[in-house]
Amino acid sequence: MTRTDEKVRYLPESKGETLTPLSAASGVENVLRILEGRWKLVILFHLFGGKVLRFSDLERAIPVISQKMLIQQLRQMEADGVVRRIVHHQVPPKVEYCLTDWGQALCPALDALLKWAAQKEPAGG
Repeated sequence: MTRTDEKVRYLPESKGETLTPLSAASGVENVLRILEGRWKLVILFHLFGGKVLRFSDLERAIPVISQKMLIQQLRQMEADGVVRRIVHHQVPPKVEYCLTDWGQALCPALDALLKWAAQKEPAGG
């Protein structure tokens, strides 16, 4: 008797999840929760392109953010899987941050948002 997987020479394509207005809105809300925070997008743009920055480099790059707020935003982004924290056990301590592959995948989406925002006509025009 021939096995089914030997008879079928292809894998059936899985049907993608059909989005409803409610499920799409819920998905967008979840994404916005990950990106919400005054400094998260600024941090993301500094880390795009595979950059690996030390904590002190990020502090210098964003001088208006407090150390406490930078730590909070980085920890939230790490917990969400957007940023990877690399600890080098040495004296003095060295901590570096970079984007995960998933975090780096945000780049095209944010570029598309920038292009979309640039298309807005000035108010009163």
